[in-house]
Amino acid sequence: MATRNPTGGPAQSGAPAADELDIRNVALVGPTGSGKTTLVEALLVASGTIHRAGSVTDGSTISDHDEAEQRQQRSINLALAPIVHDQVKINLIDSPGYADFVGDLRAGLRAADCALFAVSAAEPLDGATQMLWAECEAVGMPRAVVLTKLDHPRADYAGTLAAIRSLLGDKVLPLYLPMAQAPEGGPTALAGMLSGRVFDYATGSRVERDPAPDEAARLQEARGELIEGVIEESEDETLMDRYLAGDDIDPKVLIDDLERAVARGSFHPVIPICSGTGPGTHELLEVMAGAFPSPAEHPIPEVTTLDGHERRGLSCDPAGPLLAEVVKTTSDPYVGRVSLVRVFSSTLRPDATVHVSGHFLADRGHQEHDEDERIGALSCPLGKAQRVVSSARAGDIVAIAKLSRAETGDTLSDPSEPLLMRPWSMPEPLLPMAIVPRAKADEDKLSQGLSRIVAEDPTLRVENNPETHQLVLWTMGEAHGDVVLDRLSSRYGVHVDQVDLRTPLRETLAGRATGRGRHVKQTGGHGQYAVCEIEVEPLPEGAGFEFVDKVVGGAVPRQFIPSVEKGVRAQMERGTTPGAYSMVDIKVTLYDGKAHSVDSSDMAFQTAGALALKDAAAKAGVNLLEPVDEMAVMVPDDYVGTIMGDLAGRRGRVVGTESVGGGRTVIRAEVPQTEIVRYAIDLRAMSHGAGTFTRSFARYEPMPRNLADKIVAAAS
Repeated sequence: MATRNPTGGPAQSGAPAADELDIRNVALVGPTGSGKTTLVEALLVASGTIHRAGSVTDGSTISDHDEAEQRQQRSINLALAPIVHDQVKINLIDSPGYADFVGDLRAGLRAADCALFAVSAAEPLDGATQMLWAECEAVGMPRAVVLTKLDHPRADYAGTLAAIRSLLGDKVLPLYLPMAQAPEGGPTALAGMLSGRVFDYATGSRVERDPAPDEAARLQEARGELIEGVIEESEDETLMDRYLAGDDIDPKVLIDDLERAVARGSFHPVIPICSGTGPGTHELLEVMAGAFPSPAEHPIPEVTTLDGHERRGLSCDPAGPLLAEVVKTTSDPYVGRVSLVRVFSSTLRPDATVHVSGHFLADRGHQEHDEDERIGALSCPLGKAQRVVSSARAGDIVAIAKLSRAETGDTLSDPSEPLLMRPWSMPEPLLPMAIVPRAKADEDKLSQGLSRIVAEDPTLRVENNPETHQLVLWTMGEAHGDVVLDRLSSRYGVHVDQVDLRTPLRETLAGRATGRGRHVKQTGGHGQYAVCEIEVEPLPEGAGFEFVDKVVGGAVPRQFIPSVEKGVRAQMERGTTPGAYSMVDIKVTLYDGKAHSVDSSDMAFQTAGALALKDAAAKAGVNLLEPVDEMAVMVPDDYVGTIMGDLAGRRGRVVGTESVGGGRTVIRAEVPQTEIVRYAIDLRAMSHGAGTFTRSFARYEPMPRNLADKIVAAAS
């Protein structure tokens, strides 16, 4: 463990040998606009890693180095920014805050041992903040809160702190108190609640001093609640009695209890910061180095052998069995594929042979991996820069170049003891996008480009729909889709166009009818002759297709009866209405026909069977069937009425609601797929970013006649 000192002391930014450094892996989490990227720049400067902070506006920041990020001025990728403070290497993992890129957020949480949750003091808390907090909570991630933008004209420290506690819980308490407000805005000093000391930045550098009388009064008032909160988390049951009796509690005891409470995830300290002017930067470095849990304190995820048996006894041991995981895959135009890897056990070295295992993402287009591969050079990324390192020990995060077979979520282990880690929960992409190549040259390169992007991004799913014959990209939202198309174009030179998405409708018969198929042609030599008479009727949903032979007297020769069935089946695949929707759930009875001793053939009777079905369908009438999905929509209680009304407007049937705690409700409904093509976007707008949903296919149901007529007319 590093020396714990989250309440004071000068920053030390020496760089001992890598194997002498303690490690902290910290995921920086927060909604878009909360100031995460600017905070990373401030910490890099404060630690001496860089000399001048970059700007989001001019695209010069370390973590937002992708061209798409610079154009959009927001994070869309996971980025690593290692810093060294007080002989502790802190791997800052800057994660995107926008909902479309939650996949990278979850990857960052997998690689981290603690989360630093950024909240802007200049913006109201919204549903997106609560959703991100829930993401951390779902994986049991220890969290601290950094209150950013205190130097913004609209900053409201007290109001934002109260809102945070109301939204995120009572165990969110400030560790420092802003002091001495500057005329242009923002505090110039912070008071350490546990140490009782003031760290003053008024002169441009950090000066430690005693609190002034008015500061001491404020500090004493706020200090009591923090101490009580820390003592409540203490394992020493006598500590509260001693405190209430008036005993002075040793700050070191409080700091040790604070560190343990943070590691358990039961207490969340708040650190206010002004990234632009300095107050809070050194204090935050000290808290991360001294009070955040180390890799040894964070449990290793579930590990099994390749045959599924649980593997016990693994720990964060540099000399233990090799266990590492690919948390992010990127493609560099000069280096090729680069894998960002978290090492959970053992020590990884260049040119070692590792076993690559991956068995859980085949439904997303990822091949299952079970093979050995020799790794290349190891490097420590700082934004887009790669700094070569000689090894990466347990607990560290490293980049591996040209690991050609491994993809995001795959496990690296020793070939003599192959292991498999179950990957983190990947979000399901819910926004479909149909695309077509713009030109023949794009068609040739599209498959390769998409396969490389899928290897990088497990939240993307590629589907070749066999019913609509469309290539569909399932994305997390519009912004995610835009990034995918941008990468296809800029990296792989593939240009595509978006087209309207077709819902896989089907058709069935509206009633019973008879049909006649007559195919007679005479052209020199052998002609074509086949006549068949059929009767059709609809079957219950899911019954499929039934063919019955009731021909008597050899009206249709026995060898041609399978031909009639084959022709009927082919016509069912093509459909009988404009739009080419396949026909399902019908019974066809062949009861009569005619043949010619010379001109009848297999193909002639296939054609006659198809014509007979079309004739019967025209007489019986056809119902279009539309797919219906079961949906579970989770929203804050305030939005339940709005969402239920919207679902009803989409021809949905609400089948129940369920309170899930935390002021949230799950609405279960059945809704036609045609009505929810863009629901991922619409729900986000209606719930102000606080709603989520899942969907799964339920069944096909008849489409209302007025809508079916419009679709048929449009396809005619």
